[in-house]
Amino acid sequence: MRVRDAVEADAAALGSMTGRPEGVVRNMIHDRSVRVSVTDAAASEGGGNDADADADTPVDAVAGFVAFDVRDGVVHVTNVEGDPGAVERLFEEPVRFATREGMTVEAVLPTDGTAVDAAEAVGFEAVGSGPRIDGASTTRYRFDPEEGG
Repeated sequence: MRVRDAVEADAAALGSMTGRPEGVVRNMIHDRSVRVSVTDAAASEGGGNDADADADTPVDAVAGFVAFDVRDGVVHVTNVEGDPGAVERLFEEPVRFATREGMTVEAVLPTDGTAVDAAEAVGFEAVGSGPRIDGASTTRYRFDPEEGG
């Protein structure tokens, strides 16, 4: 499994993970930092990466993604979806960026989702309840590199 920047051609896969239309996902890819965790589908099928392939054409199977942006000096994870192992690896992306820039990372996560375990494994700590999203309870999580998270 490896992580790369999302490209427009990933919109269908990310849309299916979130239930959002492809156009909305394409806008997210343009408006935020979006990383995808991928498995090399071409290699597993006996093929390889075509050096002449269009850079916006993924040759990988998307296992998950994380979207984040910076507002008011804080890195906000705005969406994270995928396989549990992929999600844990993906949380490392905004953490690495925030650590390099001396910022904290915040995420609002469903209390019953797999993202909670992944966030805690990376060093996030619960800091209180979050808003209800689609009727589901959420919890606010924070990673502060100054606190050794």
